[in-house]
Amino acid sequence: MAKKRTIQVGDDEVVIIKQQAEDYISLTDMARYKNAEATGLVISHWLSTRYAVDFLGIWERINNPDFNVTEFSNIRMEAGTNGFVLTSKQWIERTNAIGIVATPGRYGGTYAHKDIAFEFASWLSPEFKFYLIREYQRLKDDETDRLKLGWNVQRTLSKINYRIHTDAIKDTLVPPQVTQQQLTGIYASEADLLNVALFGMTAIQWRMANPDKEGNMRDYATLEQLVVLSNMESLNAVFIRQGLSSAERLQQLNQIAITQMRSLIANNEIKRLTEGEN
Repeated sequence: MAKKRTIQVGDDEVVIIKQQAEDYISLTDMARYKNAEATGLVISHWLSTRYAVDFLGIWERINNPDFNVTEFSNIRMEAGTNGFVLTSKQWIERTNAIGIVATPGRYGGTYAHKDIAFEFASWLSPEFKFYLIREYQRLKDDETDRLKLGWNVQRTLSKINYRIHTDAIKDTLVPPQVTQQQLTGIYASEADLLNVALFGMTAIQWRMANPDKEGNMRDYATLEQLVVLSNMESLNAVFIRQGLSSAERLQQLNQIAITQMRSLIANNEIKRLTEGEN
């Protein structure tokens, strides 16, 4: 299970986890608003209503290719009748549903995709739903701000390392008494060497492929790409001072980019940062 996040809705703390890169909100925590001593019964009462069954059926048919439509039809015929009771476990097992999950462990309980959780909140109380949505949006805004901060820090670091990179070019590759135009051309050539090594294309090629975008390809880089770019600028400065040719440097930097990107993509700390989790 992904590391938990929580939001405070009135007096209740509601846990949110990640399932298949989607937010799932604890129905168990939400049900405490209705009856803190019998949360499972609260959830079961909601699941047993015709409205809940219809909504869940629509959600599953849209999002779940393995949804058991035949079994859903059987449940739907019974929903709302006297004596009909449906638990979350029965719903999952009978229909192969994915919108509601039961999790064991420290943060165990019944969780539902946010779309479904908001509908459950409506049934609990319009007021509860209002505050749930407001606090959930506040959490998502905070996560977005954290992601932007991480990206901006790495972009700044990349720019600082770029200065180290250009100083190495100036000291080693730039002949004396060049014109400003020649100087700019050499810097651009070295920048494109890094672009090709990491992004697989030059700045001009990116611009031709993205005529409607402002800025440059580095402004649209992921956090992982910016980390690798910062490392590559420092390494290329070293390679330049060592006298390696542009072809040798491109080959080495490309291999470094591949290795580091694979490592960062698999790194849980980076994943938590990009998800905005604490």
